[in-house]
Amino acid sequence: MKWITRKNIKVDRVACPWLVRRFIDQDAEFLFVEEAELLAVAAREGAIPFDAPRFSEVQLNHRGERCTFEAIIEDYGLRRSWIASHRRRLSRDESFRRREVRKAIPGLRCTFRVL
Repeated sequence: MKWITRKNIKVDRVACPWLVRRFIDQDAEFLFVEEAELLAVAAREGAIPFDAPRFSEVQLNHRGERCTFEAIIEDYGLRRSWIASHRRRLSRDESFRRREVRKAIPGLRCTFRVL
């Protein structure tokens, strides 16, 4: 199964692929594209779009105060799994807001481009 989201590393766009591979589809393939191309590439590739708040037609998205990570948990029935008991800590961890973590984001982007 293919999944697609916007390019550039953000917490939700790293956490969601981990969640999908760990609990939904261990062979999932992820595509990261320009936001303007997301829906067209998703249709062409038969990919499931996620974390694209500008597109109301994308089902797996932010929902009010909840992030895409939480939408996947809800839509795929993962509430009773291990992840459900840890979702707040994983998806909204205050450490992601700390200055030293934010400073590391450009390095993470570079690392993930190489992978």
